[in-house]
Amino acid sequence: MGQKKDLTGSERSKIVRYLAEGCSSLKIAKLLKRDHRTIKRFIQNSQQGRKKRVEKPRHKVTAHELRKVKRAAAKMPLATSLAIFQSCNITGVPKSTRCAILRDMAKVRKAERQPPLNKTHKLKRQDWAKKYLKTDFSKVLWTDKMRVSHDGPDGWARGWIGKGQRAPVRLRRQQGGGGVLVWAGIIKDELVGPFRVEDGVKLNSQSYCQFLEDSFFNQWYRKKSASFKKNMIFMQDNAPSHASKYSTAWLARKGIKEEKLMTWPPCSPDLNPIENLWSIIKCEIYKEGKQYTSLNSVWEAVVAAARNVDGEQIKTLTESMDGRLLSVLAKKGGYIGC
Repeated sequence: MGQKKDLTGSERSKIVRYLAEGCSSLKIAKLLKRDHRTIKRFIQNSQQGRKKRVEKPRHKVTAHELRKVKRAAAKMPLATSLAIFQSCNITGVPKSTRCAILRDMAKVRKAERQPPLNKTHKLKRQDWAKKYLKTDFSKVLWTDKMRVSHDGPDGWARGWIGKGQRAPVRLRRQQGGGGVLVWAGIIKDELVGPFRVEDGVKLNSQSYCQFLEDSFFNQWYRKKSASFKKNMIFMQDNAPSHASKYSTAWLARKGIKEEKLMTWPPCSPDLNPIENLWSIIKCEIYKEGKQYTSLNSVWEAVVAAARNVDGEQIKTLTESMDGRLLSVLAKKGGYIGC
């Protein structure tokens, strides 16, 4: 009889039954054709039973220590629970207790990605805030582009799964499956667009101007009154296709020049209120981990989500500009929370 490593579940059950019938360990080994030492080891371990768990004394966290932990968590936003407690000289607290304490005062979030700000960027942001501090922002058209994919941002497909239930299966694609480039604008309480950039088109200066001609100018701007056009200020970021000499000259021929074309500070997505609109739309189209099978279905979802954004939501975003400018000045050009 060869010696095997482990007994199967059915073999363990037979051993218990044979023992109840009064069989010896040697007889059981012969019946199961297993090594006698394996059978004896199993019987001995079963008779010993499980070792009792020794309860280790736990550290009781005081109110003073809780305040220290809260301050440390604010100073170390990406640190582990162990590092936070060690910085407060609090030891002997198990991980489960540390996490439970931190969940009462914070939650796990990903670090936000933002372009770095150097001294020049901060000075330009401050100069921009001072220049437009007295501007009537209800007359500013805030524009931007957004790319949406079949599956949405990484990490959004999470949610509560009931005990005993399997997590839903998500499709996997190679190379991401492409995406749809969307352009839109907001002014006062009105949404302009969204407009879809033709698939496969790379937006250089010429194609960007042609896109504005076909969508923004022909479908929206030309319907506005002369007084509206006279007072409207056009905002766009400093993407190469926007800030090029070709695009600037083309917009000037359309009457958007000098004070009617807002200068924009570098590395400042936090100052553009339409970025918050993109967040609203993405949360809607990707809620509950939704995925799409075609680019057209993604575009239809974007249009539907944009229609559900009411004027009050847009007005709240555009009216936030005064506060954003004051925050930039208060933070000496640094990033603001928006």
